[in-house]
Amino acid sequence: MKSFEARHYLLKASVLWDRVENRESYPYSLPVLRGLEEIVFHPKVTFFVGENGAGKSTLVEALAIAWGFNPEGGTKNFNFRTAEAHSSLHSNLRLTRGTKRARDGFFLRAESFFNVITTIDRLDEEPGAGPPIKDSYGGVSLHTRSHGESFFDLLEHRFGGHGLYILDEPEAALSPSRQLTMLVRMHDLIAQDSQFIIATHSPILMAYPDALIYQISSRGLERVAYEDTEHYQVTRAFLNRPGQMLEQLLK
Repeated sequence: MKSFEARHYLLKASVLWDRVENRESYPYSLPVLRGLEEIVFHPKVTFFVGENGAGKSTLVEALAIAWGFNPEGGTKNFNFRTAEAHSSLHSNLRLTRGTKRARDGFFLRAESFFNVITTIDRLDEEPGAGPPIKDSYGGVSLHTRSHGESFFDLLEHRFGGHGLYILDEPEAALSPSRQLTMLVRMHDLIAQDSQFIIATHSPILMAYPDALIYQISSRGLERVAYEDTEHYQVTRAFLNRPGQMLEQLLK
């Protein structure tokens, strides 16, 4: 595995298997953890890709919690719970941090971002609240924005650079053109000393140059080139021959 200069925030994560009582129990039985000892992160972008149920979201959630983020998303200052649905994996991870300290950070979970928005609105309405939190997200309640607009307001207004941003399927609410715009915004933030860790199904996002891509298969976690990901190959095959593929699929 290639090593990098220790100039980013999260260098690697190790699984503390000696603490795990039953490796066949959830989440330790997930494909993403099969044979896993250590993950090395890229200074710019690290992607986790794989089939539904492979464990991408479970892994990035555990990384985020171990870093200090709220399990349902937000910054380190968020502390709310609508459901205790996260796994115990975070307690059995050891994070190796760089010497630089992140000045910003955010954990985005597509499935629970609604709860983050609701919490922001509630905190802003509390008696004696300070400057509106929503001012850091574009100045209006994100509930007044579409799903995709609220995601992009987060990227554009809240992410300020010099930070660690952990994103779970951020493409969920974004059109293809907005995913391309997200790549531009990511590039701007990376130029400002930011690091991204992203679980995604998007062949657009994972095309970001000079990134690490880990693909989850039945063999576990493997580093792959962009063109070798199943997402790229399936998308390319379909776009090149949509009629033939549909004929085979729907006959």
